[in-house]
Amino acid sequence: MPPILQRLQQATKMMSRRKILLLVLGCSTVSLLIHQGAQLSWYPKLFPLSCPPLRNSQPRPKHMTVAFLKTHKTAGTTVQNILFRFAERHNLTVALPHPSCEHQFCYPRNFSAHFVHPATRPPHVLASHLRFDRAELERLMPPGTVYVTILREPAAMFESLFSYYNQYCPAFRRVPNASLEAFLRTPEAYYRAGEHFAMFAHNTLAYDLGGDNERSPRDDAAYLAGLIRQVEEVFSLVMIAEYFDESLVLLRRLLAWDLDDVLYAKLNARAASSRLAAIPAALARAARTWNALDAGLYDHFNATFWRRVARAGRACVEREARELREARQRLLRRCFGDEPVLRPAAQIRTKQLQPWQPSRKVDIMGYDLPGGGAGPATEACLKLAMPEVQYSNYLLRKQKRRGGARARPEPVLDNPPPRPIRVLPRGPQGP
Repeated sequence: MPPILQRLQQATKMMSRRKILLLVLGCSTVSLLIHQGAQLSWYPKLFPLSCPPLRNSQPRPKHMTVAFLKTHKTAGTTVQNILFRFAERHNLTVALPHPSCEHQFCYPRNFSAHFVHPATRPPHVLASHLRFDRAELERLMPPGTVYVTILREPAAMFESLFSYYNQYCPAFRRVPNASLEAFLRTPEAYYRAGEHFAMFAHNTLAYDLGGDNERSPRDDAAYLAGLIRQVEEVFSLVMIAEYFDESLVLLRRLLAWDLDDVLYAKLNARAASSRLAAIPAALARAARTWNALDAGLYDHFNATFWRRVARAGRACVEREARELREARQRLLRRCFGDEPVLRPAAQIRTKQLQPWQPSRKVDIMGYDLPGGGAGPATEACLKLAMPEVQYSNYLLRKQKRRGGARARPEPVLDNPPPRPIRVLPRGPQGP
């Protein structure tokens, strides 16, 4: 029997009690639409045929233990949602922050295993914001955990940070007229190392990765090389936000997941009115100069990313990325209508899908469900577009019930952290 028929026969046996719709497109692509409980998916059981695994590699079971370092303003919320949904489908435990930490692991403090809610230990998956601490994460996560993270081009990332945290970061609040150009012209006039949330104004990637964001590669090239080496020792994959779909292809291959497992809806995106349409070249150079440590990290891992794509076969990865985009569009249309669009929070009727707004000056967009939906398919679509705060709360409640943790008292942290970004005032903000 030809291999393609063998794989189809195996997939059919595995899912004999599920509703299966075979969509045969041409003679080489077969996709499966599965509706099982709350799972709604285009399930590519034969997908590896269009992008074969590396030569001499044996079929592997899906990897179930993943720690994702969620960096700031890098599309990390979308990756987090992918991991949350995977964990829920496979009944895995997700590490979630202690209530004193809100929805981040007491960021900007160095991560500690004590910041993890007791009802979510021991975990299989970790994906909420934290400042990286290798020893503490290895103490929490099981052996064999795969560590991944994501980086973004520093100029684009800094523009996003400046906009998103403008009302909270003192360095940004000092700038007249909230001008990014004014800040980057003389950043030292506004920036104070060590003050609250200063890490959002200088080398944020380096800080999130556990590095010293005050170091300059121009003065100490060895420090950047050492930080790169530390990242490479721990992380099996460093994704690149500008090549998000290609990054997800590499992620699914690393974890032996299916295409279905990395389908996504874009989350935590700003409205066009809240961001620069294009960053002028001079401004981009100034942002990279001010964030030289982040620029060095990004340039290195962007280069290693493309070497990894080359090893996997660039044409192969591009084909997978294209199929991922096509499957994603089918899913979005099924969930959110024939012309799915991101909407301002005020236009989203479904409360569970209303994204958190950092200030009156920044509009964060989201999706809404068409009226009249109900049942497992609607629940799956709801999770696809659910913002971080709501999904974290939902998973914590679910895992408490599963573990019988309601009667277990929650420990009180010594030296509680400063109140995090997510719970700062939502009302009108001063200049």
